[in-house]
Amino acid sequence: MTEEHSSVGNSKAIESNQPGIHENLEKIVSKHLNHAFEKPYQAHTVEIFNQLDQEVQSFSGPVILDACCGVGQSTRILAKLNPDALVIGVDKSAHRINRNVEEHLPEELCKQDNYRLVRADLNDFYRLVAKAKWPVAKHYILYPNPWPKAKHVQRRWHGSAVFPFIVSIGEQLTLRSNWPLYLEEFQMAAKIAGREGQLMEVTDQAKSSPLTPFEAKYIASGQSVWQLSFDR
Repeated sequence: MTEEHSSVGNSKAIESNQPGIHENLEKIVSKHLNHAFEKPYQAHTVEIFNQLDQEVQSFSGPVILDACCGVGQSTRILAKLNPDALVIGVDKSAHRINRNVEEHLPEELCKQDNYRLVRADLNDFYRLVAKAKWPVAKHYILYPNPWPKAKHVQRRWHGSAVFPFIVSIGEQLTLRSNWPLYLEEFQMAAKIAGREGQLMEVTDQAKSSPLTPFEAKYIASGQSVWQLSFDR
């Protein structure tokens, strides 16, 4: 299964034995588009989804999904930038979700009440969101685990069985990574699935307000960070 958040513990540039887009990517994506993903749902994910679903269905504003949210810094920032939205941050790690990061964040971010942080398996959560037809306006995947070894391509989101559900969610879909090849692969996979994306380097203005701790580390070390964006 794919992992939600980057496990890179430092700011070194990503090294890979894969020089370009994986030779089997089109074959892998096509297989997932043409075969149903029937893995049984995990009970804890179904439980937390059902709790959120009641709130989402009764909410009249836009819904924002922050997948792979890690410690939730990006979720809090997105909540402040979108005060009329319900922002839902999801990560599979209870340790990351429950970390007390608020003492390191500006006070105004800690006062937001329009976000929720939950622990769930996104391989299940994505399918439940799609089935329930959540009205997701914006969908973010910020600095996912790159799985840089070529043999691990199917552990990347665009190589996973849940990928068709991922690209079906959100009027806008935004990914960021410090490994442009990851985004180039995702862009190609999404095109096979019928969504056209635009890839560009993150601007200096955006770099001045990093969304995640990983983004801050990469920028501080002088690395370029990249954004892939999709609009309906």
